Amino acid sequence: MRPPRLAPLLSIALGLAACVDRPWHGIVLDPATPAPPLVAAGTAEAPASRFTLASARGSRVLVYFGYTHCPDVCPTTLADWARARRALGADTLGVRWVFVSVDPTRDTPADAAAYARQFHPSFEGTALTDAELAPVLRDWSIAAYPEGDPRTPDYTVAHPAHSFVVDAEGRLRLMIPPGVPGDSIAEDLRRLR
Repeated sequence: MRPPRLAPLLSIALGLAACVDRPWHGIVLDPATPAPPLVAAGTAEAPASRFTLASARGSRVLVYFGYTHCPDVCPTTLADWARARRALGADTLGVRWVFVSVDPTRDTPADAAAYARQFHPSFEGTALTDAELAPVLRDWSIAAYPEGDPRTPDYTVAHPAHSFVVDAEGRLRLMIPPGVPGDSIAEDLRRLR
């Protein structure tokens, strides 16, 4: 009696294993829903220029709500974004990285733009004004508020710690928790095509 030939069986097993979905690194929002509107003020140099999420349609967009004086999660998250951008290499076309400040007392759109560009020149930054903040917080179902006395220079701002990922069709698809490595963020973005 001849022993069974293992090569064809091994080949079939490996093929089946490749078909199994890998887990996502971010939290999948299923069903995907249209991303809420996001409109933020322009810079002092170009006050008429405003960031709108609607203008980013056709791109995958990472949105992070933070503030420029953040001592921990904001710089860590944007550093992870920079590593993800490097990991994507040529795949960065069609990906936008948007930092939105929720600290209207201290951050101007120009401050937020300069802060984001410290991590990578392609990163966009903008800031919400007092008038813009309340509807964005409501529509995105997030909270952001000063902790401590905002009349003092050392107050902090409570804000979401995760990044939102909007797909090219304008749907919220993922929330990426803080601490997800850049390579893993890049992997999730590749899968969102």
